[in-house]
Amino acid sequence: MEIEGSSKPMIATQKEMVEAKVPLAYRDQCAHLLIPLNKCRQSEFYLPWKCEDERHTYEKCEYELVMERMLQMQKLKQANKQPQGQGSSIPLIPKAANA
Repeated sequence: MEIEGSSKPMIATQKEMVEAKVPLAYRDQCAHLLIPLNKCRQSEFYLPWKCEDERHTYEKCEYELVMERMLQMQKLKQANKQPQGQGSSIPLIPKAANA
């Protein structure tokens, strides 16, 4: 299954995620890495140094998804950018009240 707007395919199926009891908020393109990570965590009694490799690969996948979304958002902003003086863009630094 392919997610629109993402270069990463959805590898884990809905059935696999339900069986692994993956929360809805974590069912993204990196869920296939979260399933073995959670199994490792449970078998190792959640000791943080036991599942470092699995955690690193999962966090790297999540980071890449965030960076991809940021690039898409930046492209959308540039495509919709209006000429100066038009539109209602919010300045990053507001002007002083008496300026």
